[in-house]
Amino acid sequence: MERAAQNKTVFDPLKLREDFPILRRRVHGKPLVYLDNAATTQKPNAVIDALKNYYETHNANIHRGVHTLSYESTLMYEEAHEKAARLIGAPDWRSIVFTRNATESINLVAYAWGLRNLKKNDEVLITLMEHHSNIVPWQMLRDRIGIRLNYVRVGRGGELDLDGLRGLITERTRLVSVVHASNVLGTINPVKLIADAAHKAGALVLVDAAQSVPHLPVDVIDIGCDFLAASGHKMMGPTGTGFLYGKPELLESMDPFLYGGDMIEKVTMERSTWNELPWKFEAGTPDIGGAIALGAAVDYITALGPENVAAYEDELLGHALGRLSEHEWIKIYGHGGGERVGVISFNVEGVHPHDVAGVLDEEGIAVRSGHHCAQPLMADLGMDYAVRMSFYLYNTKEEIDLAVEAIKKAKRIFG
Repeated sequence: MERAAQNKTVFDPLKLREDFPILRRRVHGKPLVYLDNAATTQKPNAVIDALKNYYETHNANIHRGVHTLSYESTLMYEEAHEKAARLIGAPDWRSIVFTRNATESINLVAYAWGLRNLKKNDEVLITLMEHHSNIVPWQMLRDRIGIRLNYVRVGRGGELDLDGLRGLITERTRLVSVVHASNVLGTINPVKLIADAAHKAGALVLVDAAQSVPHLPVDVIDIGCDFLAASGHKMMGPTGTGFLYGKPELLESMDPFLYGGDMIEKVTMERSTWNELPWKFEAGTPDIGGAIALGAAVDYITALGPENVAAYEDELLGHALGRLSEHEWIKIYGHGGGERVGVISFNVEGVHPHDVAGVLDEEGIAVRSGHHCAQPLMADLGMDYAVRMSFYLYNTKEEIDLAVEAIKKAKRIFG
């Protein structure tokens, strides 16, 4: 919780809330308290208006016409790539490939890089705290071509076993794919340190930044990663949007992931050649409006300052941990120290997580209950399900207090 002390909030969350129309909703007659931001975030008017404006005034296909609407749409679509590049410190916007989400971005690497460059007994190293999206693609490669898939363990305090990680990186390791911030524990992993260790062994590094780019300053050059995956809907952009950053020389060397229109340079009856970056990986008509609206979300984050978002969320996290820790019958997972994003997973003694979430919903409070697409981690922590509260820049300490009171109600009813 050090960031909040070092950098006090410079924006007013109550004022920001006016930008989010859904926060004026009532659920079961109660004002909506939205604490499910690790699953998806709400959208400000700027993003909604950007999407609406595109379809009302610019809608046309890109790269395929000389008429005005096509030209305008192309410029706006390419500008969205530039905005995403600036947000993560990428020096070349052509290193940004738009995808549907972080899941597709990771699959793109697995198929377009992995199938071509990995062979039997090559090793891919991931961690036990990965989202399924950063586990299942590598299991696919293991089953298809015989790679070895190794896991870095997680301590009871929610920290990666870094000594174990160093021991697992060998001359056979070809890729280290690691989550930047855990969607279950909130742990912020030392991805710069991990990238340095991997590169010394000759391995590449992929960072799953779905839970970090919306909440923290992220710089791919400083991290030193070779690939980085992000989801638009977790950073106030539309669902079905996301992007993959890749070092240009790597993207140039890779085969396309999808084949068809717009990703080609020339097609004959005998063969085809591929378009330049990033279009080589963006086959067919993309979600043009969604990408432009994602650019508006990037503008919103940039205007606030990612460092200020991080500091404010750290205040919320500290408040929530303090309130939950007041009750010995609430078990909090993995907050043993170190920096975290605003994610807390917990269970209430004697009450099923779904029942806790149900009582909170009756009070208008949205949280997540389940395995959070991290079943190996959950099993290692000794549970099947947990309740998760996750915060974003429009949440308040008062909302957290309401959630704690609703948790107490669930304990009274079921416990």
